[in-house]
Amino acid sequence: MQVTINGEPTQLAEDATVADLVAERSDGHGRVAVARNGDVVPRSTWTTTRLTAGDSLEVLAPTAGG
Repeated sequence: MQVTINGEPTQLAEDATVADLVAERSDGHGRVAVARNGDVVPRSTWTTTRLTAGDSLEVLAPTAGG
């Protein structure tokens, strides 16, 4: 299925969840936030939140700096 992640069209498996997306896209530290169609997805629901074709997702990681 096609979704948009951080503004870029991306192909994902038909049964992908938010947890699958984070595992694929993060650098392993797990400190990310995910918004789906403008709404924050609580971390507690990542494994049960299925993505659907056309979803717009933002995957955000904190950055350090001054």
